[in-house]
Amino acid sequence: MGKLLRYIYEHYFSKRAVPYWIILLIDSLAVLLSAALALYLEKGLLWANLHFWPIVGGVVLILVLFFVNFKFFHTYSGVVRFSSFVDLKNVMVANLSSSICLYLVCLAVDFLQIKFIVLPDIYGILTIFVISTLLMFVFRLNVKILYETIRNDSKAERVFIYGVRTGAVALAKSIKNEDPARYTLVGFVNPDEFLDSKYLMGVQIRRDGPHLIEKMQKMRVSALLVSPLQTEYFRSRDELISNLIEAGIKIIMMPNPEEWDGHSDIFREKLKEVEIEDLLPRQRIDVDLKAIEEQLRGKSVLITGAAGSIGSEIVAQVAKFHPSDMILVDQAETPMHDIRMMMKRLYGEDCHDESKRVKAATIVASITDEDFMEKLFAAHRPEYVFHAAAYKHVPMMEDNPSIAIRNNIRGTRIIADLSVKYGVRKFVMISTDKAVNPTNVMGCSKRICEIYCQSLNKAIQEGKVEGVTQFVTTRFGNVLGSNGSVIPIFREQIASGGPVTVTDPNIIRYFMLIPEACKLVLEAGVMGHGGEIFVFDMGRPIKIVELAKRMIILSGAKNIEIKFTGLRDGEKLYEEVLADNENTKPTVHPKIMVASVREYDYSLACENEERLLDASYRLSRKEIVKMMEEIVPEYRSTNEHYQ
Repeated sequence: MGKLLRYIYEHYFSKRAVPYWIILLIDSLAVLLSAALALYLEKGLLWANLHFWPIVGGVVLILVLFFVNFKFFHTYSGVVRFSSFVDLKNVMVANLSSSICLYLVCLAVDFLQIKFIVLPDIYGILTIFVISTLLMFVFRLNVKILYETIRNDSKAERVFIYGVRTGAVALAKSIKNEDPARYTLVGFVNPDEFLDSKYLMGVQIRRDGPHLIEKMQKMRVSALLVSPLQTEYFRSRDELISNLIEAGIKIIMMPNPEEWDGHSDIFREKLKEVEIEDLLPRQRIDVDLKAIEEQLRGKSVLITGAAGSIGSEIVAQVAKFHPSDMILVDQAETPMHDIRMMMKRLYGEDCHDESKRVKAATIVASITDEDFMEKLFAAHRPEYVFHAAAYKHVPMMEDNPSIAIRNNIRGTRIIADLSVKYGVRKFVMISTDKAVNPTNVMGCSKRICEIYCQSLNKAIQEGKVEGVTQFVTTRFGNVLGSNGSVIPIFREQIASGGPVTVTDPNIIRYFMLIPEACKLVLEAGVMGHGGEIFVFDMGRPIKIVELAKRMIILSGAKNIEIKFTGLRDGEKLYEEVLADNENTKPTVHPKIMVASVREYDYSLACENEERLLDASYRLSRKEIVKMMEEIVPEYRSTNEHYQ
């Protein structure tokens, strides 16, 4: 039976084998049959035999009227197996229009007393409308059912959809319309306790509960497709996610559900099997794009560390707001070349849309080269500076505190001072949660950078330093996909057969996607008036060992060991966003707060920076760290070499 159905489908109902004239022919036969039946019921068989040719004339006239309306309403132009309510509505409207035209013709025939054709009365016209419409509906529905039956007999994966509302229905329609079919929908999962419907689109709705996985396994379900409108809630269902992964049921969702417009075909939005980054709990982040564009459009923008993970994303986001020109600085040559090619392709000479083009200078240089940086500021006169350049790897800076001072601290002062000298409107510094109660050199160096920028801003406001620059600092935690992030390290360890190394079974971290973090950086930069240290709501913390376990299961790898290596020098079990003696004040953005921190005098900040720079050339690592502890009292190194 299955072979017969497939033969019929492939030879008569495939997209290439069903010409429109066949649909028109079948619809015409439906009209002929309904017209003949209507006249038979009205006139009787004996009378019909005696007036055969006038009846034939009447039936032909009826067919012509219906054909004209079929043509006008395009009832035969659609792909029948994808018939929807709109197609059925068009059939009904076309038949109703044909029936009205037929009634008017009948009145004309009676008025002119034409005898060579026979037409039905008003009840016969109603009969033709009802029967022909039903026959055309039945034809389309049977083709659709046949098509679905054939597709369900194929090797398409059996799937559930998580969600029962607009996004889930759109996803289900995408599944049904895809050709060839990848998925067969066998059920929905209801995350809403108040929805008591049992069936949707012909399949059963299952409750998101303790027995869901068991039911999915019994129904041979191989994947769960997540509605784009349920993505945020689904990420919070840690137990369900773990159970799905352990049961070998794939999780499939849109990487960026917030970009779905609510109408377009979801499969065009690159629905894909999830990576571990997609499953981390996070909330949707909205920013005031209009306010950001108003500040950056037509302005000159300098971005340091432009080739880094954060800097490159800031480059991509700022370019969308059409600045007059962008000055991109980084000392990493090869990554900088990649940025150059990206800007050329999307916003430069290779971009066909001239309205999107942005003038961009990609410059390979170190922020510590003061003479070169001054020439750069003098030549380009930037109005906004996003300072993302820094050495950030904790173990590397533990071994090289002098370099952390020269690059992070001294480099920041050079860019900050030049910003004041050349009239930069706003200076936005990218800091880190490791600057809070720092336990490592890198975190302490960034805290000293914060102190310098904040004290310089205060000096400008008090008139001690002449300038107009507003200094804004942003703090946040780990970003997924950044250079040195734990996820690519775990992925590489799993690919090589393990072991996966975790420093401590209790270590936790906050995570945020790079695009989300950079959106908040831009928003904070816009709302800041100078002197603020903005902290971001990083969501819920993640246990790193649980992250490792999930990645191992998702990879499908077997017998991968997790090995605990102990905390590294300067590493915390958990990262803080605010120091113990700090508190926050809310802003207009629910994800951004302002930290109330200890303020420092500008002259003291300058003196400390100069002492450190001198020490970086003369003193030992231990002596340098001791001096940093004096400058930042909350800094307590956990590196045994410095204690």
